[in-house]
Amino acid sequence: MIKPHGSDELNPLYVQDDAKRAELVKEAEGLPSIVISSAAAGNAVMLGSGYFNPLTGYMNVADAMGVAENMKTAAGLFWPTPVLNVVKDPAAVKDAKRIALRDPNVDGNPIIAIQDVEAIEEITADQMKTMTDKVFRTDDTEHPGVAAFNSVGNFAISGPIQVLNFSYFATEFPDTFRTAYHIRKRMQEFGWNKVVAFQTRNPMHRAHEELCRMAHDALGTDGILIHMLLGKLKKGDIPADVRDASIRKMAELYFPKNSVYITGYGFDMLYAGPREAVLHAVFRQNCGCTHLIVGRDHAGVGSYYGPFDAQTIFHDEVPKGSLDLEIFEADHTAWSKKLKKVIMMNSVSDHTKEDWVFLSGTKVRVMLSNGEALPEEFSRPEVAKILMDYYQSDAAKD
Repeated sequence: MIKPHGSDELNPLYVQDDAKRAELVKEAEGLPSIVISSAAAGNAVMLGSGYFNPLTGYMNVADAMGVAENMKTAAGLFWPTPVLNVVKDPAAVKDAKRIALRDPNVDGNPIIAIQDVEAIEEITADQMKTMTDKVFRTDDTEHPGVAAFNSVGNFAISGPIQVLNFSYFATEFPDTFRTAYHIRKRMQEFGWNKVVAFQTRNPMHRAHEELCRMAHDALGTDGILIHMLLGKLKKGDIPADVRDASIRKMAELYFPKNSVYITGYGFDMLYAGPREAVLHAVFRQNCGCTHLIVGRDHAGVGSYYGPFDAQTIFHDEVPKGSLDLEIFEADHTAWSKKLKKVIMMNSVSDHTKEDWVFLSGTKVRVMLSNGEALPEEFSRPEVAKILMDYYQSDAAKD
């Protein structure tokens, strides 16, 4: 199986020994504490899960700036996005050397991790602008990732952490949330050595389904990891439990048994386009995957990125040899009325617009909200039924 990024073995920061963890939980109650941001809590979950191997905790400003500007920490480790614990006011933990981090996403703000404080640094406005511009390629505050990144404060608390739990992900998604080390173990048990990962924050329609099948066949992989984001999304995106149910139904009915492993990870979406695509590649390598499908507008939002910027960054900006994982470059896929199947659009030259089945996200939402069936060429009927039930529910109207 492929080695993790930056080390021979995976080093998750979750304290797995029950007695040691109980001891730390008790210690944490007596430490100075601070409620961290949702982004920092997601970083803690990813560090604890082994997805962010070989990082040992939150970056300092020098490392975050190095990562933003040239995708390398001060020590030279390749990394695509800053991993920070940024707060608005560090007064509650000022001068403390060891602190407890409280989870903003769980009632009562329980302690999610203990951090050894190496530094508390104020990030200047120029540094925030540089990181924003480099990571998101825009400073437009209408961009949801830019807005989130610039709303949490400007004091960075850096240092190693010990993770005590996985926030709400393990309790709300017990059948789906999995750590990188658990995924590695399961894939070894499956006998999978060559694995392609599919990243999703949306339900999977026919085109996504076929794209997984195309990559699986073209690469000759042993299996497919369908890996969904379980954290916070922008308003209007479909909740994780609905996505989970629809994806499981699709895999159950339309993929060979034991060819797909469906899991999820605990992280808030960045919507950082190319940079986030590289981050996806890093932590899929840590899962043990050998390939990642990178499609049209991967991890993008709106019109901030070109349709294939998330592919070209791997050729133009990622230093050669930085990753062992390889990407599978996918074009837009859609149902061809001529060929009566889903294909990559760049594979044919004799099609006009009328030869494809296209539905915008807005059109899909309107149809489902009105109880209208989606075309079978676009979505499996069993998947469409789950989505329709959601869109016609009170939850979708809130």
